[in-house]
Amino acid sequence: MDLTTERLVLHPITPAEAARIIAREPDEHDDWHPEYPLVDELDVLRGLVAADPDAVDSEFRLYMIRRRADGVAVGGIGFFGAPGVDGVVEIGYGLVPAARGSGFATEALVAAVRLAFARGASAVVADTADDNVASKRVLEKAGFRTAWRRDGSVGYRLAASDAMQPG
Repeated sequence: MDLTTERLVLHPITPAEAARIIAREPDEHDDWHPEYPLVDELDVLRGLVAADPDAVDSEFRLYMIRRRADGVAVGGIGFFGAPGVDGVVEIGYGLVPAARGSGFATEALVAAVRLAFARGASAVVADTADDNVASKRVLEKAGFRTAWRRDGSVGYRLAASDAMQPG
């Protein structure tokens, strides 16, 4: 099921769609930005193609980020599986360079986090390179706080209880 925000549609990618994206063979319903997908998204898409369709979680999965205004796919956001026994789920995201700086990443992240919490996750974590100022800003705008630092990366965490706090 698509998640819709003010300016975006987060569309769950099926294995068949992932295969088309990798092969760069759109059908009549696909409209991808020329820079989509990002290189680091290709491995995730390949994993989706290889996965048993019955084993792909219906909500904790990879989503294509489309602009509502024109339907063009400009990035991806996804969970690294369902929450663990501790209720924590990891998320990652990326936008094509032409779509960066527009607030789309924060908007998509907030929508995905709301979905995770609505489906029982107790916390969402993400990490980024320590020198990726833009990604750190996205995480902080979405309410995440620094949780760890190691090997040139910084980890962020947002607990459901913190997300529910006013202000």
